[in-house]
Amino acid sequence: MDSEQVDAYLRRLGVEQTPARPTDEVLRALHLRHLLTVPFENLSVHLGEEIVLDEKLLVDKVVGSRRGGFCYELNGAFGALLAALGFEVSPLAARVYGEGERLGVPYDHMALRVRTADGGDWLADVGFGAHSHYPLRFAERGEQEDPGGVFRIAEAGPDAAGAGAGAGGGGTGVGREGSDLDVLRDGGRQYRLEVRPRVLGDFVTGAWWHSTSPHSHFMRSLVCSRVTEDGGRVTLSGRRLTVTDPGGGREERELGGDEEVLAAYRELFGIELERVPVVRSRSGDG
Repeated sequence: MDSEQVDAYLRRLGVEQTPARPTDEVLRALHLRHLLTVPFENLSVHLGEEIVLDEKLLVDKVVGSRRGGFCYELNGAFGALLAALGFEVSPLAARVYGEGERLGVPYDHMALRVRTADGGDWLADVGFGAHSHYPLRFAERGEQEDPGGVFRIAEAGPDAAGAGAGAGGGGTGVGREGSDLDVLRDGGRQYRLEVRPRVLGDFVTGAWWHSTSPHSHFMRSLVCSRVTEDGGRVTLSGRRLTVTDPGGGREERELGGDEEVLAAYRELFGIELERVPVVRSRSGDG
């Protein structure tokens, strides 16, 4: 990314001035601004738009087209911005916990490990929907309080195949570098993180699976969601609009005609669409 692209991305986030140094404070501020302004959405899957994991195309989508995306797109673009600002960024692969705490497919999710000029080591993730508003301290194994909940990074036990166990003797310490980690929110496991650094191209098969497989929840539903200025969340799932306040209270209503739905995308998420997205068939056909 050149300086003009960096400036355009920062303007997209509502940041007026280019940060002087890649510090902890700057990372925290950019992380929150991203969640406030760039929605988590899977509209491309249902609009027939190809998802290509190319840094330039991802940035063009977020900045030029003022769209959002899902994890690979959002964290891919955000990682490019952070790297251009001087942060040390490593994409990490994760598998998301589903029903019955079953783990998803390999490369199910992408998060970022970010190191700062202050010596900070952080888990940044602007692509998991409802998650932490600020980065999490990567080496911290105690509870980390955040407006999005109480989070904890813990050494992972063995998976169903007996692999991935940590080496810290019960998961109370940091453990050895290379151990898989579980990310928990309010006591519930969110995803299992591999600490080996990856590159964006490693996630192509995961993005393809999530955008084509009838078993992917992204194929079975529509979502467009972002954090609100008061710390709550606004979500449009098909025609159902849900506003969640910081305390967890929810207001839901069904939107009417297409014009009302398109207006909600435009006014609440800054997304201009020519037509209302409709969930594609479960078979993955158009």
